[in-house]
Amino acid sequence: MRFGPMKPVGLTDPKTGHRPWAVLQLRKENSSGTMYNLVGFQTNLKFPEQKRVFGLIPALKNAEFIRYGVMHRNTFLNSPKLLNSDFSLKSNNNTFFAGQITGVEGYMESASSGIIAGINAYGRLKGEKTLLLPETTMLGSLSRYISDETVKDFQPMGANFGILPELENRPRDKRERGQAYADRALKDLHSYLESVKL
Repeated sequence: MRFGPMKPVGLTDPKTGHRPWAVLQLRKENSSGTMYNLVGFQTNLKFPEQKRVFGLIPALKNAEFIRYGVMHRNTFLNSPKLLNSDFSLKSNNNTFFAGQITGVEGYMESASSGIIAGINAYGRLKGEKTLLLPETTMLGSLSRYISDETVKDFQPMGANFGILPELENRPRDKRERGQAYADRALKDLHSYLESVKL
């Protein structure tokens, strides 16, 4: 699910046209199918409260809870000190990192950084220049954020318009502003890809 269980974007009941408030994603935990994990439900709730709250969900009314959720902490590198913006290690540019460990946060961001790191590792093996997407693209901006040596108290960052360079004529309307960011990114990305002849 692209948006996670608590934001069921694009999931509409075909019978009623209603969009659910939340969606449970269950992952099978054993081969016999008797244990399932609630994916993406890390929580600070005390165990008795978890049992009460999750028991309110109709499908889980009679569930036996074997293990309760805990909030997990992501481990990540101090990337501004360690990584270049092509996701290679500053001390050994033949070593690449990708995903949450680099300080990009989110499924799409992690997968995208992995694709770029993979392309760059292959390019490095062939003696080619690594890709560095334009800063006006979301991944280009994220790759610069995680490698920005001026960042002193580094924390992971997900995709957001705040890390992109400001628009010249910034529309007031939120939807128009988002479209302007997207149009600029696509234009700059197209020009960049033409210049590197991928």
